[in-house]
Amino acid sequence: MKIRKGDQVKIISGNDKGKQGKVLAVFSSKGKIVVEGLNIRKKHVRPKQQGKKGELVKIPAPLPVSRAMLVCPKCGKPTRVGSKINDPGRKARVCKKCGGEI
Repeated sequence: MKIRKGDQVKIISGNDKGKQGKVLAVFSSKGKIVVEGLNIRKKHVRPKQQGKKGELVKIPAPLPVSRAMLVCPKCGKPTRVGSKINDPGRKARVCKKCGGEI
């Protein structure tokens, strides 16, 4: 998976199409990501103590990685991600539009 926690992504399909957000969590085995402030779902929470009321909590739900595109920090455009080997022999992610390292 080429998207990591902390990356800026743009949603390319679904109800939140065109919106951007920061990746909060990555579930690589399921192929899903959680994006801050997007794909919001309501969860009913029971009261924890007597005399308190239950409430509705809005939480971001996981969405498929195929619905998100990485935004390059250098050029600021949504882009595909490539890879190259650096001088010390480490693999680095590369923007397919501007060629800069991500």
